[in-house]
Amino acid sequence: MTKIITKRSALSTLVAALLTTQSWAVFADTITNNVYSEKGLAGTLTQEKIDEQNYKAKIEFGWNNRRILIDETLKLNEKGLPINFSLKGRSAFGSAIDETFSYNRGIAQWKSVNESGIKADATLDFYVPSNNRLALDNATMRYVLKNNKYELDVYPQGKMLIEKMKTMKLGEQTVHLLVTSGLSLTPNFAWYDDDGNYFAQSWGSMYVLRDGYTKSQFEELEAIQKQAEQQYLENLASKLTHDVPALLIENVAVFDGEQKKLLKNHDVLIKNGKIVEITKHIKKQNGVASLDGKGKTLIPGLWDMHGHLSKDNGILNIANGVTSVRDMGNDHDNIMEIEALFNTNQVLGSRVYRAGFMDKYSENSAGLSVKSLEEALETVDFFADNGYVQVKLYSSIDPNWVKPISERAHSRGLRLSGHVPAFMTAEQAIANGYDEIQHINMLFLNFLAGEEVDTRTQKRFSLMGEQASGLSLDSPQMNAFIKLLSDKRIVVDPTVSTFRSLLMAEDQKINPEYAAISEHMPIAFARGLKGAEMHVDEQFKLSYQESGEAMQQMLKKLYDAGVPMVPGTDNIAGFTLIRELALYVDAGIPAADVLNMATLESAKLMGVAHQTGSIAKGKVADLVLIDGDPLKDITALQKATLVIKGEQAFKPAEIYQAIGVKPFTTSPSLK
Repeated sequence: MTKIITKRSALSTLVAALLTTQSWAVFADTITNNVYSEKGLAGTLTQEKIDEQNYKAKIEFGWNNRRILIDETLKLNEKGLPINFSLKGRSAFGSAIDETFSYNRGIAQWKSVNESGIKADATLDFYVPSNNRLALDNATMRYVLKNNKYELDVYPQGKMLIEKMKTMKLGEQTVHLLVTSGLSLTPNFAWYDDDGNYFAQSWGSMYVLRDGYTKSQFEELEAIQKQAEQQYLENLASKLTHDVPALLIENVAVFDGEQKKLLKNHDVLIKNGKIVEITKHIKKQNGVASLDGKGKTLIPGLWDMHGHLSKDNGILNIANGVTSVRDMGNDHDNIMEIEALFNTNQVLGSRVYRAGFMDKYSENSAGLSVKSLEEALETVDFFADNGYVQVKLYSSIDPNWVKPISERAHSRGLRLSGHVPAFMTAEQAIANGYDEIQHINMLFLNFLAGEEVDTRTQKRFSLMGEQASGLSLDSPQMNAFIKLLSDKRIVVDPTVSTFRSLLMAEDQKINPEYAAISEHMPIAFARGLKGAEMHVDEQFKLSYQESGEAMQQMLKKLYDAGVPMVPGTDNIAGFTLIRELALYVDAGIPAADVLNMATLESAKLMGVAHQTGSIAKGKVADLVLIDGDPLKDITALQKATLVIKGEQAFKPAEIYQAIGVKPFTTSPSLK
């Protein structure tokens, strides 16, 4: 899957603006910005000016096996406001894009494959599409700078806030770093020229740069952008962090991970980031803050065992009670910086456990790509030398490399996991040294793809949708495979919510995986949760829905057979983990066992259960106070009232209010 907070919102960040090389008085007819990945040129963002009021644009870029193709048209009135707009094309996973907006005689109307709306409005506002766009956002920034208006009402609703952070000269060109906020979970930082036209932007492992400028010039802008982003996040951390050198939580139900039960009406004393005492009726001490835990449950901090961390998604983990994350693939310098910032609480985020990511270079490869077995083995050594906990392989790895890679990894004390490489079965991957398998689809593909299908492509998703529901989970072959997983203690990291999201989301509907939280989200983010992600032929629509349910049945079969599982997300940080755990319970797994998977069992797998993962005397105080009882209703996990990470405490309600999310419950006062 991808390495981003949310696929659709992150892509909108990437292409959310327009591009030019001159002032509008001498506007070139066609302007191109280039999109680069770690492999080089990944695509282009191109705009054509037809006249002063009419523009066309094309978005074409891709990464891994995802490809985006969008055609855009835009008509402005004499004031530079949009009166007609359209987008047509396909998304990264192939779903249709068809979106329009118009304003005529005081009536604004918009329509897409997922929604429609109409509003009588004497004052024309800008429209925020639910899909990626180019010309419209450029027109928005041009209007902002030309009119010195940095707060805009927008359709369908809400306000867009823009702030100028930095201005500098790049050759003969003056560029401005602008930050846009108010519509999504995180702000968007990007560079624009004097006329408000998109110039450059750093975005994860990819970046955008105006055609004709050099990588060294981009790096100059990137350093300033990243510093501004970090300062923004540091300011948030300073505002939202509460120091708790000593805290007494009284009369609370404590989850005992060893016994998988609740200890009712207990007190828990925390000092200097450690759990000092757990018993009934601890005497209050001077200088110790306290809070009443009546009606609440204290659980260990949650673990996300399949995260892809960024500086700005750490805050979502903390708000959702996720205090530890196993990062399953990141640029080395990036993850080391993130880990340092999170560990020192300069930026809000979890504790970090690093898995090194590796793929073999191909058209569909992702992340760190190697070109020879020798280079692959050297990469294993690099991970071992730099404190990684394991190696994750991806879909383009040569099956013949798996055994020597596993031998090198095991000799260096590292575990081996990943996607099952194309033209290899899961059984073969296990025989050649896999300790763990990422994603539940890889278990189904053991039978659906075998050694014949090229699962480097989107076939690893479409085969699941079309055929998983027809695969017998009780056949002798399947039972033997599940027994192999259990006997070999092969850990499965299912990320079932993310795959259900991919297969089961439908046009005109809120993605069922996020239906419970959508009304709490900022408007633009919530709109991004609606609609199909994949193109599904009519003949397969029922199969895709049934295959989503088959994943639930597989979860229960794995649990019943004693196959070790750890919960992860590979999608929107924090929120997806809580949904993942709810799906496990819905599949028939007891809530206490599910909660244990997300705490103590994950800590054991990472080799740190002696210091974290459960509520026990002497352990690190990574804790979450829940409003309710998650053993009776696992969705109560969404109602975290206080999150403790060592000597720091965080109030989720405060965090949510700071990022435009409607809180799920209130925060306690620390007396």
